[in-house]
Amino acid sequence: MAYKSHFKFSNSQRNGIFLLAILIIVFQCVYAFVDFSSESVRPDKIALERFRQQVDSLKRIEIDKNKPKVYPFNPNYITDFKGYTLGMTTEEIDRLLEFRGKDQWVNSIKQFQEVTKVSDSLLDVISPLFQFPNWVTDPKPKVSRVNNSKIQSQTVFGLKTYDQKIDLNSASTQELQKVNGIGEKLSDNIIKYRNRFKGGFISEVQLQDIYGLTPEVIERITNDFAVKTPRQVEKINLNSATKDELVTIQHIDYEIAHYIIEQRTLRDGFKSFDELLKVKKFPIQKFEIIRLYLTLN
Repeated sequence: MAYKSHFKFSNSQRNGIFLLAILIIVFQCVYAFVDFSSESVRPDKIALERFRQQVDSLKRIEIDKNKPKVYPFNPNYITDFKGYTLGMTTEEIDRLLEFRGKDQWVNSIKQFQEVTKVSDSLLDVISPLFQFPNWVTDPKPKVSRVNNSKIQSQTVFGLKTYDQKIDLNSASTQELQKVNGIGEKLSDNIIKYRNRFKGGFISEVQLQDIYGLTPEVIERITNDFAVKTPRQVEKINLNSATKDELVTIQHIDYEIAHYIIEQRTLRDGFKSFDELLKVKKFPIQKFEIIRLYLTLN
């Protein structure tokens, strides 16, 4: 049985196919080489510039949102970490800490530069953030007198004398709440912290450990309160303490204790507490609290 081929075309069919192929080729060439686009659209430069400015503005807003906010602060309470974030060098921070270690206070922008020796350019950046206490910026001496005409000790610049202050180890929540910035919550935090230790506070510097207290509020507290009956502690000899003895001190863990002993060995004993500031991973911001528990004897 013979099969009929489906691919046989008549002459007219072949001519049609050939014509179709020609047309396809022509259309392809026209599509490839003829520009069908209309006149080029000229961009609106003014609109583009406005759009670019809007994008840049949004970028700046986002960058500003992500930047850490720096609030006004008392330069006397600059820690190593704070100084580093402000752009101060280690030497400049050490000069300030050494100055404060002598129980001296920076009371002006000029004095801050004299003590730290920071550059004029850095001072121009950070000095607008300085916030000194009111008794420095607006001193108004007050004099109190008793009825028998004997002059009591003068409260200079609004500061109370030691005798005028309330014992922090016996202060009530009501007395604490008289301090500007101390509410019910913070006064409770102070009392709870005090009650953690039999005998209460050793020193006012321990207020730094209480959550929620800013340096400015602590300064106001110490203007009205003092630790007059400090808790008695048995101090640990820094130059002979074991690792287990060191970790009993607040803010010192086994790792820091290891580095303290390592540094002690290298120095052949510590000559001063300030040498602790060179110990690896030492919590510098807690230095004043840690030294309450130490002796060099």
